[in-house]
Amino acid sequence: MMAEITFWSSVALVLYAYLGYPSALMALSVFRNRPVKKGRVLPRVSFIIAARNEGARIREKIENTLSQDYPFERLEVIVASDCSSDGTDGIVSSYSGRVRLVRAPERGGKEAVQQLAIEVASGDVLVFSDVATALAPDGISSIVRNFADPTVGCVSSVDRFIDPDGRITGEGAYVRYEMFLRVLETRVNSLVGLSGSFFAARREVCRHWARDRQSDFNTVLNAVETGLRGVLDLESAGYYRNIVDDRREFQRKVRTVVRGISVLAVNVRMLNPVRYGLFSWQLLSHKLCRWLVPFFMILACLSNAVLVTHSTLYLGAFLVQLGFYAAALGGIWTGSRVLRIPAFLLLVNLAILTAWFRYARGERITSWNPSERMRALPEASSR
Repeated sequence: MMAEITFWSSVALVLYAYLGYPSALMALSVFRNRPVKKGRVLPRVSFIIAARNEGARIREKIENTLSQDYPFERLEVIVASDCSSDGTDGIVSSYSGRVRLVRAPERGGKEAVQQLAIEVASGDVLVFSDVATALAPDGISSIVRNFADPTVGCVSSVDRFIDPDGRITGEGAYVRYEMFLRVLETRVNSLVGLSGSFFAARREVCRHWARDRQSDFNTVLNAVETGLRGVLDLESAGYYRNIVDDRREFQRKVRTVVRGISVLAVNVRMLNPVRYGLFSWQLLSHKLCRWLVPFFMILACLSNAVLVTHSTLYLGAFLVQLGFYAAALGGIWTGSRVLRIPAFLLLVNLAILTAWFRYARGERITSWNPSERMRALPEASSR
């Protein structure tokens, strides 16, 4: 009896995390629709670029930023150097008068140097972007238009991956799924997380900046705390190349989840629906349930193994699970595009499981080394 309860509960929770939550959002969107009321607004913008030893790419990033069509007199560009030890600071200084350099006296991590930039920024809207991310010429203008809506506290761009031939690519169906989910969250209430490579926030949302917490996640929580929301803007995109080494991509996912768990642990109060209403359900569903999926998968497999001789139903279910794992391993081993989705799902959940173990043993990640992504092609800076 206990094995059956464990099996069906685990299967239900896995299905809820990936299918049930978006289905519930779709149903809710029929009755609840909060469109973003965009408009032409020209607030003072501070564009913040966090950098750590980016001598090879920082000039390209600065040129891409200075080529934005946003009014020059309304745009402040700040490069926050995390105690870079290469030529990054010298290159930034060569743009004196157009770009401001803020240097940390010692390594503190991405959010720590972003905080240094926030402290000297004069903008009413703060835009954050990674060095490896290229923007279309209207990137800033596009994302800022969302702040014409007084309910919007922060805005996420969409990620656009560029292949070696300059074509937009990515993680296929899974990326489309994530974007679809974010569209639904924006329509119904609020995003739960932002794209860390390119996002914007009102200055007041950044007042309680945490130098040791993942900024793209924590900024949404700050916005909700102030009575505002986070939204996705499909017209604002950050373009960058995929990480060259798949092993490094796996480690990036592990670090992202460790940092995300740390943010949620500090803000666990926001899971209280009495105080935070619909957002607490979103936070539980999109973040916590997703991060618990690998444990549900293990429980489903183990309990199914116990039940396999009880009926043909459990035997069939067990064979389906084995088939999934075989397909995933085959996809990882061969790189087959046909098996790409099961391979990706398995690797994602292995990364989450690894993150939980690293978090449980006390690891908290604040320092950073930028992802070794290939430079975006010139074509990537236009839509």
